[in-house]
Amino acid sequence: MDNYLFKANVDRCKHVVETTTYLEIFSYSDPSLNTVEEHPLTTDEFNNFLYQRGVFEPRKLPHGVERKASLRLILQQNAKHPETFTPHVISLRPEVYRQMVETLNLPYRAIESTSCVGPFFWCAWDQDYTNPHLQIVYRKSDVRKKGYTRGWELMLSHDVNRGLTTGFAKGTPSSDLLEAIKHLKACVLQIGHPMLLPIIIFSHDVSFKTDIKQRDARDWLRRLEHAVSMRSEIEEKEGYVSKDGVVDLDAVNRDLVECHSQVLWKRPKAYLEILMSIEKAMASFESKLPTERGDETMTKLHASMLARMDFYRVKLQGIESYAYTTLQRLEIQRSALYNIIAQKESKLNFQMAGEQRKLAHASKRDSAAMKIISLLGAIFFPGAYLASVFSMTFFNFQNSGPTVSGQFWIYWAVTVPVTAVIVGIWYIWEKKREARYDKEDMDLEKGSEAMEKVIMATMRKRTMSKVSTWNTKKSD
Repeated sequence: MDNYLFKANVDRCKHVVETTTYLEIFSYSDPSLNTVEEHPLTTDEFNNFLYQRGVFEPRKLPHGVERKASLRLILQQNAKHPETFTPHVISLRPEVYRQMVETLNLPYRAIESTSCVGPFFWCAWDQDYTNPHLQIVYRKSDVRKKGYTRGWELMLSHDVNRGLTTGFAKGTPSSDLLEAIKHLKACVLQIGHPMLLPIIIFSHDVSFKTDIKQRDARDWLRRLEHAVSMRSEIEEKEGYVSKDGVVDLDAVNRDLVECHSQVLWKRPKAYLEILMSIEKAMASFESKLPTERGDETMTKLHASMLARMDFYRVKLQGIESYAYTTLQRLEIQRSALYNIIAQKESKLNFQMAGEQRKLAHASKRDSAAMKIISLLGAIFFPGAYLASVFSMTFFNFQNSGPTVSGQFWIYWAVTVPVTAVIVGIWYIWEKKREARYDKEDMDLEKGSEAMEKVIMATMRKRTMSKVSTWNTKKSD
């Protein structure tokens, strides 16, 4: 089943091209014969390296000298292709990749881990009971940053009877694989232990950089606490206070988010799980180590590795506690900041309510004045109308009795149509005015929605921006 799944997964992978080298380290009973060689591995020499032909043939040893341990790796230490660590991507041609895994007896399951995110460690014995091999898959990959994927991967197979370790390792420039290989070259006498390179990589991954990140985050937190809770202690150089003494809450909120992200960088919990898996693999190796290989040197090396793993456990537990405290304090400052912002918003709303109240009183006064004017018009308009009608020549009040001209109908014949035309024009104009106001209301509503989107986008940009007011160091 493993063979079929391996071939199926390789067939669906696409491949990219990376610069390839090889590393061979041999340790002998005569330390003066120990060798460390790293050279470019060309395509025409790839098969020769796999099958130890030509220049890669095992050297002839002097009488009485035997090989104690050896390490043979195919390396891609400076992988630069943007997709080199994306899911279902390999950095060798599929047929070459299959040949490498099968010839060096590397774990088939490694191809199924290409989509893993974050640190991943797996270790098991193969099914060869006469000559068992301890197979290891150790990798760490992440999503794209600035258009490039990041990470490293390691596949190892250790022949427990002969002390031979073969494998494949790849890493991007942002990883510490290059430094790990340099460290490995300095440990020629210890290459007989299959966990040597994984532990070296682990030590680089949880190096002092993690401690410095947490220390910087705590220092950052103190500055934020001054800005949020103790504003009288803020200095202008910290970037949170303007020349007129006003605290920039947008900058504080943005840096709270960025500081939170920095605290979550390389959370120790995942590495504690990796550490437990490494210790389990070491115990499995020790249980199957042949008696002739379990000399004093191997025993001391194994004990030293276990002690180092215990040291890392204590260190990671301390970082976890430290980070937890920092996160709690950040949460307190975030709540305090939100309360400050809420108070400012309440004060602003109160001021707006006061202004609206003034406008309402002014409108009320204007309305009262208009009522008075309307009342005066209602009082004098009937009298003025009657006076204008009865002053016409249609009426004669000078004779013995009031008389009305027979042509009085002309007044109504002219007045009624003119009045109807004027009212019609007013009606049409009023309808157009209402339609224009409705359109203006719709445009105003759309403008308010657009303004709200712009404000929210600006707030998110200010909140999520990684630009810090301090010159904090950037890292992958």
